[in-house]
Amino acid sequence: MSNSFSDSRQIGLVSTFSELLNTDFKGEMNALCWYRDLDGDFNEIVTKLSLKENITEVSPEDLNALKLSEKGNIARKIILSDLQLLADFGASPSLNLLKCYERDNEFDFISTDVYSFHVDRSPIATDTFLCTYHGAASDIVSNSDAEQKNLIPEIREKLKELHDGPEEEFENFLKENYFDLHYQVHADAKPINLGLGHLWRLAVDHPKQQVLPCIHRAPIENEGEYRLLLIC
Repeated sequence: MSNSFSDSRQIGLVSTFSELLNTDFKGEMNALCWYRDLDGDFNEIVTKLSLKENITEVSPEDLNALKLSEKGNIARKIILSDLQLLADFGASPSLNLLKCYERDNEFDFISTDVYSFHVDRSPIATDTFLCTYHGAASDIVSNSDAEQKNLIPEIREKLKELHDGPEEEFENFLKENYFDLHYQVHADAKPINLGLGHLWRLAVDHPKQQVLPCIHRAPIENEGEYRLLLIC
């Protein structure tokens, strides 16, 4: 198993889907990795799919319609199995072929797009699952290596200038605009890349969560290369 994962107190390593579901987050550990060295040609699948927009959702029917080589077929079976495992668990997985996400360039001092380090929030107890099969992979960083951007004094002052309302409503303003979900990583921090083929479960901010939510970001895509990403 990768030293970059096993050496991190933030990451727990498992070897089955059942372990991925049933292992509890605890302490600093808020990311679980079903570590896999996948066989199959995922690039073949990417090259035979059609990108309709910057992000195109790919259905099982779309996958099954592809004419693939033996290696491509192995990759397809892995993806279909992952989708089915998550669906049987009760999740709603989505397989996305993507060129890029929408960027948030409205302000020069804070961004709320997925390329910014952020956490996910939910009103119910849930987790984020993701697996990158092809292309650039996401990063995570430990909570001790980052701080909420809305708590950084100079950014907080600028956010207060944006807020057109009573001071007692400022915290709600931050939540409504997702400013409180985004983080500034310390200069000496070492983000961990999640790699290809591993299925991850990341802690989400919700009322019953026992650990800090996992800080993560989408990668800048490689030039001329699409990503194939399972997420839910």
